[in-house]
Amino acid sequence: MKKFYLGAVTLLLVVIGASMLYAADTTDSLPDLDGSNVTGTCYKVVDGDTIYVSGIGKVRFVGVNTPERGDAGYDEAKDYVTQKCLNKEVTIDVDNEKHFDKYNRTLGVVYVDGENLNQQLLKEDLAEIMYIPPSEFNPYSWT
Repeated sequence: MKKFYLGAVTLLLVVIGASMLYAADTTDSLPDLDGSNVTGTCYKVVDGDTIYVSGIGKVRFVGVNTPERGDAGYDEAKDYVTQKCLNKEVTIDVDNEKHFDKYNRTLGVVYVDGENLNQQLLKEDLAEIMYIPPSEFNPYSWT
């Protein structure tokens, strides 16, 4: 019986620990944003339209949608964003109309060396327009 309780307690601690790690990775404390530009270093690329930025957390490229994992074009879009952003200083022009999406990702236009990457993804045919109002940005003007 003691072995059962010890095993149950161990399992419970493992589950709690894993939950805490997951929560820390997915629910970064939301930055205090007012729709202005914020700058940080891109330290992780999730896919072609989502990155992690120091001091900001998870950032979703507003106005564009790239292929999901397993879909044609996923690797190309992710590789492009990785090459452009990873370990580099990026500036996020946070959407004045809607700062966060339903997953608490900061919504904005991503700039590296003055280049609008949201627009470049469209021009390189690595993304499609995904306009979801309200938004201060009009991705149709980027093509």
